Amino acid sequence: MTTTPHEPPATDAPPTRFLNGDGPKSAADLLATIPPDTQTDVYGNGGAVEELERYTAELLGKPGAVFFPSGIMGQGAALTVHAARHVSSTVAWHPTAHPQVHELDTITRLHRLTTRTVGDASRLLRLSDLEAVPEQLAVLLLELPQREIGGQLPTWEELNSHVQWARDHDVSLHLDGARLWEASAAYDRTPASVAALFDTAYVSFYKGIGALSGCCVAGESDVADELREWRRRLGGTLYGLWPLAASALALLPERLPEMPARLAHARAIADALRPVAGVTVVPDPPHTSMMHLLLQVDEPTFTANAALILAEEGLQTFRGAQSTIDPNVVKVELNVGRATLQLSPDEIAAVIAELVDPGAA
Repeated sequence: MTTTPHEPPATDAPPTRFLNGDGPKSAADLLATIPPDTQTDVYGNGGAVEELERYTAELLGKPGAVFFPSGIMGQGAALTVHAARHVSSTVAWHPTAHPQVHELDTITRLHRLTTRTVGDASRLLRLSDLEAVPEQLAVLLLELPQREIGGQLPTWEELNSHVQWARDHDVSLHLDGARLWEASAAYDRTPASVAALFDTAYVSFYKGIGALSGCCVAGESDVADELREWRRRLGGTLYGLWPLAASALALLPERLPEMPARLAHARAIADALRPVAGVTVVPDPPHTSMMHLLLQVDEPTFTANAALILAEEGLQTFRGAQSTIDPNVVKVELNVGRATLQLSPDEIAAVIAELVDPGAA
């Protein structure tokens, strides 16, 4: 059901509460994540950068790790290093993988590798999808969890079957672990036990952790040596990377223990939303601490409803909604972060109901 709400009262007051993630961070907030006694690096050597690389390698149970200022750069380097070890230059991934959807063909245009999608964009990868691939692959990229389909995660058994297929077919395995911290909590396993299935693992420090931009790619020592060279080739070895690395070092120890609570809150939110008319949770129950919500409301009405909630309750819900094939249904992504944890599941369910139909609240 869609309704047209009355005009929200005019207000210039900023939001005081936030539904999604950690909420916004000011420049002062972000700068405060860099300890004043941080040791600086020079072109990635020494200081906080090497300290973060050692820390991440230990977290992921790998001999080495290399810091990159962006995930696009780090993953492109990793796939290139793997492909050079194979006769084939084909990299395979799910149709919704980040390099396929968000990177303007980086892997083909810049790294000159061949890519192919495997499986159906609307669901998780299946072993039968891999078994149907007729060509020899160099690398298989697996994203855990898969953001574009609501943070879905294969079962541990399914994941291991994909890994075994790759091993049997001499295919290198790369983990897109932008949200590995959340996946680890969902599997109730350490990040290292998940990363152990893969030849290389990429992790992000701003998604979930809330640090400044940056990531690490971890793997064997010889791979790390090559990754370091690719970082330089790609322009990522800046004169000083220490602010990014120091922010991650400061936040990782305090944010990683929060992941189980975020997962539990996400599932409690789904429970509270289940009886709400016009709302579908995908997946239900959530596999990780994120989910997609399909709301039976058109985009203009959603936008007006969100503005009304902001004006009357000081609560920022979502900055926008994504259209779907149905013009009367929009999709939003809910990531459970520190701001979300401040709201009870019942409060969140009531607000989501207002986004669909203010009159039902």
